[in-house]
Amino acid sequence: MPRLLERTPTEKRRLPDWFRKDIAPGHEAAKTDLLLKELGLHTICESGRCPNRDECYSQKTATFMIMGDICTRSCRFCSVSTGRPGSLEADEPQRVASAARTLGLEHVVVTSVNRDDLPDEGAGHFVRVIQELKKISKDIIIEILTPDFKRTQSRAVRLILEAGPDIFNHNVETVPRFYRDARPQGDYQRSLEIFREIRSRSQTVLTKSGLMLGLGETEEEVLQVLKDLKNAGCEMVTLGQYLQSSSLGLPVAEYVRPEVFANWKVTARSLGFSWVESAPFVRSSYHAKGSFEELKKCKKPID
Repeated sequence: MPRLLERTPTEKRRLPDWFRKDIAPGHEAAKTDLLLKELGLHTICESGRCPNRDECYSQKTATFMIMGDICTRSCRFCSVSTGRPGSLEADEPQRVASAARTLGLEHVVVTSVNRDDLPDEGAGHFVRVIQELKKISKDIIIEILTPDFKRTQSRAVRLILEAGPDIFNHNVETVPRFYRDARPQGDYQRSLEIFREIRSRSQTVLTKSGLMLGLGETEEEVLQVLKDLKNAGCEMVTLGQYLQSSSLGLPVAEYVRPEVFANWKVTARSLGFSWVESAPFVRSSYHAKGSFEELKKCKKPID
């Protein structure tokens, strides 16, 4: 196998020339920002400071973050605030659907903060959002990006699958060696178990996960994660560059060059993944609409 991980030292804390993107707000972004404020909604596009926000909005894709903007966990790769969340807002599912309808979204991604404080860890709220979105159009694509549901995983997965999302996404985020620092309340094996649980209950829903590069992982570690995900039943995978999102976040250990990401795409496809997005700017919902449409054309039964 060819050497895939070539590294660019980051001692000077400067972004490489090839890792720059114009994120000046455009018409679609301004329109979306205004509507979100009016409806009191959050998106991970904003809370996560995603560099692809305008591009996704212009392609009629948005990632809503439900159940507030305070997370019960303290992952050091994420810019979402940690603390004690407020009560769930009963009308939030309707507001999400209203925003999707007004913006004419064709592909809606719904994620959430971790809600370890709730008896069902937020699974029921995901279900209600899916149900409201389905009232908009039978053609709307619904992708969910969930936490690991550490106490209620089996029941949570069953409830959400019964609601009928098109894509079930859960990100492993990084290699197991970095979980203690990057994702201290997470568990790598528990994340893999979500895919086994999904696949034991459904052979039709598409499964997806995401991985950040640039924390200092080795080629062998990344390859093993890809193999673990495929063996657990994951069909789609995204690989993107980790960026430090706050002063408390983990520092970037390396900037992985675009050609290395391109090689990872080839490798992931050779392992059997149906869809791979791998490039510095890739995030979980990057090209989400296009990926679903392409897979729908050539959908094959899961092995």
